[in-house]
Amino acid sequence: MKPSSWLQRLTAFDRKLVLLLAVLVLCSFLLPLRQGMGARVVVTSGGKTIFVADLDREQRIELQGPLGITVLQIVDGAAKVISSPCPQKICIGLGEARRAGDLLACVPNQIVVRIEGAADDRERGYDLLSR
Repeated sequence: MKPSSWLQRLTAFDRKLVLLLAVLVLCSFLLPLRQGMGARVVVTSGGKTIFVADLDREQRIELQGPLGITVLQIVDGAAKVISSPCPQKICIGLGEARRAGDLLACVPNQIVVRIEGAADDRERGYDLLSR
């Protein structure tokens, strides 16, 4: 089937639908780019902040949780869990967190790693209002 033959069969609604789908696909790739790069890492355990550091300083941190020690590595502006005593090691498989809002969590060991943006990112205001 030649491309020109199936293009000629498209109705006006079909063309609009294809255009809408193309725009949605493009937006799905562009929206993550709006998310700012992270400036610091905040680690909580049991609801309490246990560690805060800048992402631009390379380091390796041992974080104590109920199951044992979870090791967090900060390198090249990204944080990642490199070892943990949890049984399934899902937290290690999550990979790197580098953008503001990214999370890493070791649920069995109750460790949550959150990436925050720069101070000016937090002062922008609301991203959603509801009445």
